[in-house]
Amino acid sequence: MGERGFGMNLSRHTYDRERVRQYAERWWNDYHPKFKKFEVDCTNFVSQCLLAGGFPMQGGERRDEGWWYRGNGGEDDNWSYSWAVAHSLHWYLAGGRTPIPVWEVQRPQELAIGDVVCYDWSGGGKWEHTTIVTGHGADGMPLVNAHTVNSRHRLWSYRDSHAWTPQSRYKFFHIDD
Repeated sequence: MGERGFGMNLSRHTYDRERVRQYAERWWNDYHPKFKKFEVDCTNFVSQCLLAGGFPMQGGERRDEGWWYRGNGGEDDNWSYSWAVAHSLHWYLAGGRTPIPVWEVQRPQELAIGDVVCYDWSGGGKWEHTTIVTGHGADGMPLVNAHTVNSRHRLWSYRDSHAWTPQSRYKFFHIDD
């Protein structure tokens, strides 16, 4: 496996990949009423999947700290940037301060259900899309679910997307369970 990220909280949390998969399958083409629907909703959807699997929220009142959501789907809801912005979630997962250890792995074949793929379409360092692994194809390659352009069991590489370019880069995050 690739570089390791170590969580700050040493207490043991359990990440339930099957619950992540179930949530992602239930809501891939719909919107949970307890969460705000964003125009660009990919990271909000992935965050909901992570939460469903037991990935604990952390952080305070500042949007630029931690990973959290507060509210019930109403106008007064509040959230961290990492909850809803692809670039911020990428840096949160890569930062080594998550309550469950997260590893950056080098190959998509190292991903399991419930892991995260981040996308930089132009290759310039701005992470613009996020998906959640929900299965594997016959060749062992990850299949992902996503929002914004709602997708189910799409090949992780997204080469069929209008956003994909030959310069596209990916980051693969494996969450400890």
